[in-house]
Amino acid sequence: MKRTLRRLAILAAALSLTACVTYETVPAPTVQQRFDRSWAAAAGAIYDNGLTITSQDRTAGVIRGERGGVTITATVETLPDGRIQVKFFSTGETKNDPYVLGRVTDSYNQRMGR
Repeated sequence: MKRTLRRLAILAAALSLTACVTYETVPAPTVQQRFDRSWAAAAGAIYDNGLTITSQDRTAGVIRGERGGVTITATVETLPDGRIQVKFFSTGETKNDPYVLGRVTDSYNQRMGR
């Protein structure tokens, strides 16, 4: 009887070890990867709202889009602590489309999964 119980215990222990799963940790995105994602989302948000991108200066972190006398400017900046800050500004004839800035911001947030 003891021999049977011992064999069952060994078998149970062996089977429980085969069920262990280990997961690889996913590396955190680099600052450059997060900048690239934010840059693409900002440019896409401007494009999504029917503005024509008139200039992009990646080094300065500035994207400009225009439509109907309205200019939307996006700035993408890496902060000293490694976070990425994106801001949108509007200039021009905003009375023709007073909500364009809000729509661009909403589109950016959606692209970023917020």
